[in-house]
Amino acid sequence: MEELDAELERCRPWIEAALDRGGNTHLFEDIVSAVKVGTMQFWPAEDACAVTEIIVYPQKKALHVFLAGGNMDTIVDMDESAVYFARQNGCSSMSIAGRKGWQRILQDKGYKPVLTSLGKDI
Repeated sequence: MEELDAELERCRPWIEAALDRGGNTHLFEDIVSAVKVGTMQFWPAEDACAVTEIIVYPQKKALHVFLAGGNMDTIVDMDESAVYFARQNGCSSMSIAGRKGWQRILQDKGYKPVLTSLGKDI
């Protein structure tokens, strides 16, 4: 558990930056807690990281990339491992929510627009 804590802390700047860009729905501590109880998966790399969650819908399971930060090429390279993990866990699709630029970056990996997400603070 100490190694996990150290890796999460090392990746904290990327995680917090992604949370900030994503509307601050979670704190870093929320992510740590979810990873430790297994409701989210942590994907650390040398110069990037991602956090995923398996979402169970009535008709299918999906691996959702909840956040990613760090080197973009490294994040994109994580896709193959994430697809393998998703299939091993009974998922039939993957999703990602993020800035519009991800659409262009991930199109070669087979991702296409499904929904547009908008929000505002009130």
